[in-house]
Amino acid sequence: MEAGRWIAAAASIWIQCSCGASYAFGIYSPFLKSSQGYDQSTLDTLSVFKDIGANAGILSGLLYSAVCRRRHHSSVWGPWVVHAAGAVQCFVGYFFVWLAVTGAIPRPQVPVMCLFMFLAAHAQTFFNTANVVTAVQNFPDYSGTIVGIMKGFLGLSGAVLIQVYQTLFAGEPTTFLLMLALLPTLVSLVLMFLVRVHHVRSSDHDKLYLNGFSLISMIVAMYLMLLILLNNIFGLPQWSRALTLALLLILLSSPIYVAIKAQKRNFNHRLSQTSSTLKSPLMKKCPGSREPDNSENGIQQYKGTTSETSLDDVGEELNLLQAMKTLNFWLLFVAMLCGMGSGLATINNISQIGESLGYTPRERSTLVSLWSIWNFLGRFGAGYISDVLMHVKGWARPLFMTLTLAAMTAGHVIVGSGFPGNLYVGSVLVGVCYGSQWSLMPTITSEIFGVQHMGTIFNTIAVASPLGSYILSVRVIGYIYDKEGSGVGNSCTGTHCFMLSFFILACVSLFGFLVALALMVKTRGIYARIVRRRILS
Repeated sequence: MEAGRWIAAAASIWIQCSCGASYAFGIYSPFLKSSQGYDQSTLDTLSVFKDIGANAGILSGLLYSAVCRRRHHSSVWGPWVVHAAGAVQCFVGYFFVWLAVTGAIPRPQVPVMCLFMFLAAHAQTFFNTANVVTAVQNFPDYSGTIVGIMKGFLGLSGAVLIQVYQTLFAGEPTTFLLMLALLPTLVSLVLMFLVRVHHVRSSDHDKLYLNGFSLISMIVAMYLMLLILLNNIFGLPQWSRALTLALLLILLSSPIYVAIKAQKRNFNHRLSQTSSTLKSPLMKKCPGSREPDNSENGIQQYKGTTSETSLDDVGEELNLLQAMKTLNFWLLFVAMLCGMGSGLATINNISQIGESLGYTPRERSTLVSLWSIWNFLGRFGAGYISDVLMHVKGWARPLFMTLTLAAMTAGHVIVGSGFPGNLYVGSVLVGVCYGSQWSLMPTITSEIFGVQHMGTIFNTIAVASPLGSYILSVRVIGYIYDKEGSGVGNSCTGTHCFMLSFFILACVSLFGFLVALALMVKTRGIYARIVRRRILS
């Protein structure tokens, strides 16, 4: 069981690397638009249903809870059921989208296509729930670290899938859709039985090997960014693409090396414990021997108990209905509506923005790929930096939310300005700040409302992401684009196509900044107690 949880972590990382197809929507969206005869508003409606599917994880959470309860009565059930449900949805959703764009089936009505996109993206919540919740149960003492690792690799998965596409199926978006139907499905079906809950005592060396997973994620992120930049600047030939993809796959397989090292170390540790236990009766009979001094262990146990109490008892334990009656809940919800909604609206339209500004297909693909890197850096870095500065400087976590929303405002202004290279600069700011919200919001939720009902409250607040995306993508960006469009197929070329839209998005982010600032002021007493308790512990 001790070895199994490390193998489960490695298997979860591999599934996470393959299941982020929703981040690659910009690769095939232009072809989806042209093949089905959609205008920009209709395409944005499809992207909103994709966002709803990718963020509405309530059903996956309920299924996971149900199968975990049944495991007490039968060993047959487990997280694999959730993976299997996700695999079915992934295949059905993307396969029928592929059939539609290739003309194998009659052109579906827009509501039917929205259903296909919803199913395809909804699979991601099942994979993510099974992997993240299982990892937290396997490493309860380092839940923040393991969640960051899982979320980080999910953020990188879009860039990984695009590298596979550019190497094997470049210029064939229909084949890419078929790959999205098959690859995540097969990976999850092959590995799902390895992802199991193992209730074992945490080791002092767990953090060391979890840091190994973290290091691998950083190396993969930097390598992907290097590949994207080299391809954009020099245009890598096909043989070098194959070589770099092979190296990427080797890097992605390296978590198994960390798992094997952890397994070996734990085996040796338990072997030494067994040897000590066998020798202990003889030691007791030796003249002059004495009982071991447990005072140090008692102190460590007391410190551990104090630490656990201080970390758990950081705020009131509120359920969802109680939380929704507080002003803090709605301040956090509105801040996420502005931040996550405008971030999703940007990535969903980044390919069309690039097309209107004269970016080449390679450059647009580069922008979509780099978004996964910036998303990863935001998710992985925001939690780590806010933790360090909160412990060292005593800075409240909502402060970082206000800073990221202010930076996102600047990013939207840069995207809307239309100067040469604006999308590269603007997408970095918006991508990092968008990823940061996904790291900061769950942590702030647990600190303000308590950990007992964190999952329910967190998933409810996460609905702000697709809701904000719908309002800003369809009712703002899509409407203004179609109004400005005058070319073939109602297309639009020039800076005027998206300038007004992104200035509106900048105002929305600025409003989110003010709301987050109000949240920071409102919760300063809570965070003063959190910092004081952690210092005393």
